[in-house]
Amino acid sequence: MAIDLHKELRMIKEYAQEHNVPIMQEEGIKFLTTFILKHQIKNILEVGTAIGYSAIMMALVNEDIHVTTIERDEERYLEAVKNIKKFGLQNRITLLFKDAKEIKLDEQFDLIFLDAAKAQNIAFFQNFEKNLKKEGYIITDNMNFHGYVNVKLEEIQSKNLRNLVRKIKEYHTFLEENDHFITEFYPVGDGISVSEKK
Repeated sequence: MAIDLHKELRMIKEYAQEHNVPIMQEEGIKFLTTFILKHQIKNILEVGTAIGYSAIMMALVNEDIHVTTIERDEERYLEAVKNIKKFGLQNRITLLFKDAKEIKLDEQFDLIFLDAAKAQNIAFFQNFEKNLKKEGYIITDNMNFHGYVNVKLEEIQSKNLRNLVRKIKEYHTFLEENDHFITEFYPVGDGISVSEKK
């Protein structure tokens, strides 16, 4: 029985909104899927499954694509399992219920997509860069973090938010100064960086 893709995707988005689950903005997902198509990406590692929206969108680009995706929140992980089944993608999306900082993988990927705890981006990058094929890419979402990255830290009232924004700014610097990668920043969605392995 064929499913109505648009209806099912809309339902995932509605669930995300109702349950305060951050999923990728429309503009960002369009950028990501276009990038995958253009660079003929086949094997993807995603850090931060949430409820499976971006993994499903990436897998739908092409039938040759396989996504391995990591999520540590049990409720979100179980919701992702359900969503991926609904799309019949369980053979092409491998879900790992683990903390991405503690996981070691042997596999090599064409693309690593970081979309988990923003404060941990440097740790995630360093943990998985060895799993990236030569001339592969690491793409990170939420580089602008709803515009806060362009605000002076002392102007941010909330201490937690201030610390998070500081970590994202540190990650910006980490990418700019990384000798093994060339990084470009794109003002699409909530801000995206594309780091290409030299």
